[in-house]
Amino acid sequence: MPFNADRYDRMQYRRCGRSGLMLPVISLGMWHNFGEKADHQTCVDMTKTAFDLGVTHFDLANNYGPPPGSAEERVGRILRDEFKAHRDELFISSKAGYRMWPGPYGEWGGKKYLVSSLDQSLKRLGLDYVDIFYHHRPDPDTPLEETLGALDLIVKQGKALYAGISNYRGANYVDAVKTMKQHEWAPITIHQPVYNMTNRWIEMDLLKHTDSHGAGVIVFSPLAQGMLTSKYLDPMKPIPEQSRAADPDGYLKTEQVTPQLIEKVRTLAKTAEARGQTMAQFALAWTLRDPRVTSAIIGARNPQQVTDCVKAAENLRFTKEELAEVDRHFPV
Repeated sequence: MPFNADRYDRMQYRRCGRSGLMLPVISLGMWHNFGEKADHQTCVDMTKTAFDLGVTHFDLANNYGPPPGSAEERVGRILRDEFKAHRDELFISSKAGYRMWPGPYGEWGGKKYLVSSLDQSLKRLGLDYVDIFYHHRPDPDTPLEETLGALDLIVKQGKALYAGISNYRGANYVDAVKTMKQHEWAPITIHQPVYNMTNRWIEMDLLKHTDSHGAGVIVFSPLAQGMLTSKYLDPMKPIPEQSRAADPDGYLKTEQVTPQLIEKVRTLAKTAEARGQTMAQFALAWTLRDPRVTSAIIGARNPQQVTDCVKAAENLRFTKEELAEVDRHFPV
């Protein structure tokens, strides 16, 4: 079936810093929901549902799965089978920085690793280029010039249109920008940090720097691995079977879902309801309240979750009282 003709009217798009890039305020992440054990048809349906709603950005990394690489393989198959005529309407990103293969060239930020990893990612995805390629995490040992020089090389080779970094603290980001400018290399167009109500570090340490240097910010884990949803609010089933905390391959552990946290979320869920939103929509909208945040990456498990999350964009305005309520439970 053809995609909705009005899909671009359904989504808000924000400019990524001072670049020419526009991204949907909600992006679809493919970290732990497109791996080897995922149901393929569900993955197809999630991807097509997202695109139907105007979500043009699909976020990946070399190590997404599990096992590493399997998410890119699955998305490559979906792109080939379902989106062949729509490549130029899609924005595909990937990253490298975490361990992918044994030996001294299989992780961190060396030129050999970054270039080799992207070549592998392109083969898995079946693409000639990705739209953004990120260095996934700072490397404490490799000279910054080598890592950023590799990003510049990749852009100049046409294997990526934009360069990005992820998980860099504010000072690290500033150093990276200065290095790029000093060598007249491709600019850092976007930064991808973790950001949600429980982890607000970018408000004090990053946003002022990205804004000053004209970069966009796309946040991951806006729902804190599902803890900022209604999923864990049932006192009879604090850890549902179909949840990240119950997934042995997931990063969210059951001990992180504490009674204190759940009580805070339960209280904020009432504020969300008064706004006409679910707790998940409220938490997503909250991350997007600042226009310096370009987009928020969701990690859905089924098409309905994609649809529900995209509805968060229908109300991104907050009263002073609502913001104060969040601050009271989750201070900066």
